[in-house]
Amino acid sequence: MSQEFSNKYRHEYKYLINGMENALLKTRIRPLLKPDAHAKENGCYLVRSLYFDTPSDGCYYENESGIGEREKYRIRIYNGNTGRITLEKKSKSRQMTLKQACSIDKDICQRLAQGQAVAITPHMTPSQKTLLGEMQKKSLRPVVIVEYVRYPFVEPNGNVRVTFDEHITSSNDLSGFLGEQPLRRPVLETGMSVLEVKWDSFLPGYVKNHIQLDSLHWCSFSKYYLCRKLNVYGGIRI
Repeated sequence: MSQEFSNKYRHEYKYLINGMENALLKTRIRPLLKPDAHAKENGCYLVRSLYFDTPSDGCYYENESGIGEREKYRIRIYNGNTGRITLEKKSKSRQMTLKQACSIDKDICQRLAQGQAVAITPHMTPSQKTLLGEMQKKSLRPVVIVEYVRYPFVEPNGNVRVTFDEHITSSNDLSGFLGEQPLRRPVLETGMSVLEVKWDSFLPGYVKNHIQLDSLHWCSFSKYYLCRKLNVYGGIRI
């Protein structure tokens, strides 16, 4: 949940797993890694993101074509808390990712969610000016809400982060982003979830061995792409 700009790329690998694999991996990981400090007592938190794209849906088609280098812009809140809103830019170069983020207030969030321009003012932070300026230059507009339950685990050695993203849903109810429960639909088969493993310069062997990554099905998975393709009304984007 970083709020800072960074110039450091991280390794990021994703795996589509079933319910049995999910339960087994959590059993292996819990004695080894600590729950993220932001997780609630039940070990998870709710993530809701509002994604943006160009008028020609450039981000969507870059995902579809598998272009090695691409960017996504999104607004994110956790556990429905509108007192903490983050604007993020996620850059990807093959299996390396870079996240740049800044806090924004509710007014800016609502303007962006409605597709309105946000004036860049002197009192804004440098990161706010940069991200908002890039969004305006690219004529980005809101296109889809992605929501899921995340079970996060961390290991300081290697700055490792292992997450289980479950109950992934999509919504076209963009006006309900800051509401309690926008209309949404599931985008994966029942019981399926996404395992993400991230680290800096190295992945400790004891983590890799416990997770047994080599036995899992690696996938180039994009929640944004899938949620745009399968919208809340059940239509399929062609």
